Amino acid sequence: MNWFFPVSKGSGPLPPLNSLQQQRQRQIESLKAAHPSLTEIQKDVEYRIPFTVNNSTITVNIVLPTQFPQEKPVVSVYPPVGHHLVDSNSGSIITSPLITNFGMHSDLGKIIQSLLDEFWKSPPVLRTAGPAGFPFTMYKPPGITPFPTQAFHYGPCHVSPSQTPPPGPGPVPTPHSGVDNAHGPPRAPAPYGLISDLPLPVPTGDSQAGLNGHMYKMPEIPESFPELCDLNLTQLSNMSENEDVLLEFFVSLPQLKQVTSDKEELVNSIVDMAKKNLQIEPQLEGKRQEMLFKYEQLTQMKSAFETKMQRQHELSESCSLSTLQARLKVAAHQAEEESEVTAENFLEGRTDIDEFLTSFMEKRTLCHSRRAKEEKLQQSINMHGQFPTSH
Repeated sequence: MNWFFPVSKGSGPLPPLNSLQQQRQRQIESLKAAHPSLTEIQKDVEYRIPFTVNNSTITVNIVLPTQFPQEKPVVSVYPPVGHHLVDSNSGSIITSPLITNFGMHSDLGKIIQSLLDEFWKSPPVLRTAGPAGFPFTMYKPPGITPFPTQAFHYGPCHVSPSQTPPPGPGPVPTPHSGVDNAHGPPRAPAPYGLISDLPLPVPTGDSQAGLNGHMYKMPEIPESFPELCDLNLTQLSNMSENEDVLLEFFVSLPQLKQVTSDKEELVNSIVDMAKKNLQIEPQLEGKRQEMLFKYEQLTQMKSAFETKMQRQHELSESCSLSTLQARLKVAAHQAEEESEVTAENFLEGRTDIDEFLTSFMEKRTLCHSRRAKEEKLQQSINMHGQFPTSH
């Protein structure tokens, strides 16, 4: 099993991390803390973050070079999009200044969050042309080796006498290295495609959270494959050298069949849910229009309320005790001046005594009445304030 899912060798203590590795781990921890939906494709090397905008799911792929964080990360998106942060030629590589100016003291988690925020503010436009599926690794910068290939160790399976290898040294199992002229002419394409064309690697955890929080439990991967024990060394060697044979065995595994079946059931459930959503779409649209109408009514009522509140404030200011007191003071002074003018006209002989007495007494009475009211208002202000509350 270790030839198919590589395992680490040795059980000694791990060597201490140097300064660059410690900074690399801090950047990775910052990225994981800022993005709970982060998926680790290759430990400490490649990560992916899915996000949905305008009903389209876009995946941000993050590749960390060997000398990261001394070297800037390579950030790309899939499927290809049109956006001012994305290279116009490839439609995938992000050329934001946050990435191009990445330094030792930058925060990768905050930078990726800033890119996602910009995608939310200015949604990217999907390109019509592009590959049909998600590439296994979108970009491999220099200095990063792919997943290590190992020889096929077949485990402690017993080989019966009928399965004795043919005389001679025999072929030695070697890792698959593509089409080689030493093995004969180039083969036709495999009916299932290449192994790298298969879906994304199986997550390391027991379950994987989807975009909407749904959990999917992956099938258990056995530690050994009993089917291999029934094969002789020649068949195993042929499987090691011929990727078509290996792929046929791989796609016949019950775990992969279970994943394919679960995928079909999930697609069917999504289709059913989409049909139900389409059925209630008219009702939702009616509710939406009703909400918009009520919101418009609310806006109009709020505007009318604010206008009336402004009018009420103006009236309150004009009817305050201090304003009334000031007006009474001005009116009393005006009545006093008018009585003085009446007295001067009488002394100069412009009016007779009867007219003088009537006019003068009227003006003086009005003046003293207004000053008396002014004093009462002042007492009320001192006792209750400018705006007395009504009981």
